Amino acid sequence: MEDIRDRLFQKVAEKRFRAVLTAERAGVLSGGEAARAWAAKLGIELELCKADGEDIGHGERIGNLAATAKQMALAEEVLIGTLAKASGIATAARTAVLLADGRAEIVSGSWKKMPPEIKGLVRRAIADGGASFRITEPPMIYLDKNFLRMLGGIPAALEACAPFPGHTRVVQIRSEDGDVDEETAEAIRGGADILMVDTGKAEDLDRCVARTAALGARGRVKVAFAGNVKLTDIPALAGRADILCIGKEIVDALLLDMKLDVIGEA
Repeated sequence: MEDIRDRLFQKVAEKRFRAVLTAERAGVLSGGEAARAWAAKLGIELELCKADGEDIGHGERIGNLAATAKQMALAEEVLIGTLAKASGIATAARTAVLLADGRAEIVSGSWKKMPPEIKGLVRRAIADGGASFRITEPPMIYLDKNFLRMLGGIPAALEACAPFPGHTRVVQIRSEDGDVDEETAEAIRGGADILMVDTGKAEDLDRCVARTAALGARGRVKVAFAGNVKLTDIPALAGRADILCIGKEIVDALLLDMKLDVIGEA
């Protein structure tokens, strides 16, 4: 199909124009590496004024561009989309980290639910915001509900981890085969290193922490909490959990709005 822009810009096709990219709200920049790759592919000269992970202010210039008319039109479609989505995620991640105030680690594992094409962009954005996209560094084994079902429960699943010494063992606690207290005890006795209470119920988190302490494992075993946790919940939950997993409110964060303005010929 014909791209109407080829005919529309025919008289200025040989000209190059200069433009500036500006943030329309404050936040954290991310997506720079991907934006530069797109710019190179499209033949656009792109200079970013900030590095990924740096704060940007409302109205602050983010970058300078030089391109033909059609390339400039493509830049508005591709570069802004890349930077705005990634920067929105990074900004939400930074907000979560600040709200936790060092009392809990912030993790966002929901990048796994994103389309394959943007998984890398989302992971990088979470990290640029100061959070982690994994509950712990590799090597690890995450025994989620489906692993537990297929392997025959918590004790059997942890027994299956025996051939993998040195791997951090994470067990999802969901009260499927018993109550939180029973699952917590099974996981600790089986050698779990991290317990992920994935019910979204703060009372389940408190029960898991209390049971872990009663078994003398509180210093050795970390307790994580997930389940539709919102940014506004973080101050009350930080300190009660060692790790907070914030999903949709980070990966589905609002775009960090940006605008591209052509300012003249290059």
